[in-house]
Amino acid sequence: MYRVTETPNAVMTTYASPTQGSEGLSLWRVEMKEGAQGPLHVFDSEQIWTVLAGVGSVELGADTLELKEGATVVFPAGVTRRITAGPDFVALVAGHGTAKVSVPGEAADRGVPPWIS
Repeated sequence: MYRVTETPNAVMTTYASPTQGSEGLSLWRVEMKEGAQGPLHVFDSEQIWTVLAGVGSVELGADTLELKEGATVVFPAGVTRRITAGPDFVALVAGHGTAKVSVPGEAADRGVPPWIS
């Protein structure tokens, strides 16, 4: 069983999460159209991203990393990040199912995104 969540920047397909029977981990696929860019944000736990197709980049703290098919990147907890998609960007992501997201400058966190919960 899977669940699909669409945002203005991406489509997330959730394969495993606490609301789908996992004890605490989540696994989801991210598909982004070329030029799409997520907001600058921070998670309170690490995530592991593996690029399945296409290319993109991630602003990860003070660094910008190029993402290409086959690459795996660990996004540490507490570090700002922003993904920008190049052509055909698809990634598989694993993380904690209780991960809360926040946006710099906002007073409160935004809670656990629906594709992770």
